[in-house]
Amino acid sequence: MFTTLAQNNAGGAIAGLLILVIYLAILVLIFAGMWKMFVKAGQPGWGAIVPIYNVYLLLKIVGRPGWWLILFLIPIVSFVVWIVLVMDIAKSFGRGMGTAIGLFFLSFIFIPILGFGEAEYQGPSAG
Repeated sequence: MFTTLAQNNAGGAIAGLLILVIYLAILVLIFAGMWKMFVKAGQPGWGAIVPIYNVYLLLKIVGRPGWWLILFLIPIVSFVVWIVLVMDIAKSFGRGMGTAIGLFFLSFIFIPILGFGEAEYQGPSAG
C-alpha cells in the first residue's frame, strides 16, 4: 500500500515538474518576443521584463497617453482598454484585425510572431 502511494506521488511530481518546465519555456518565449518587439519600436528591450513598465512602454509604442496605465486598475475598463491596446499594437506593426484578435486570445503565440517575424514598426497608430 505504501509503495503504491509513493509511486503515485513520484508520478505526480514528475508531471508537475514537466508542466513547470513548459510554463517557464513559454514565459521565456513571450519575454524574448516582447523584448524584440520593444527594440523594433525603439524602446529599451529590458523594459519587457519589468511588470508595470512594460505596459507603459506598450502604451508609448502605440501612441496612447501614459495615464491609461491607471485604467488597467479598473476591472471592466481594463478589459476594454486591453482590446483597444492590442488593436493599436497590431496597427503599429502594420498588421490587421487578425493579428489583433490573435494578440487578444493567443498572446503567447502572437507576441513572438511580432517580435521575431518580419513585422516592422510603422509608428504609433493612435494619436
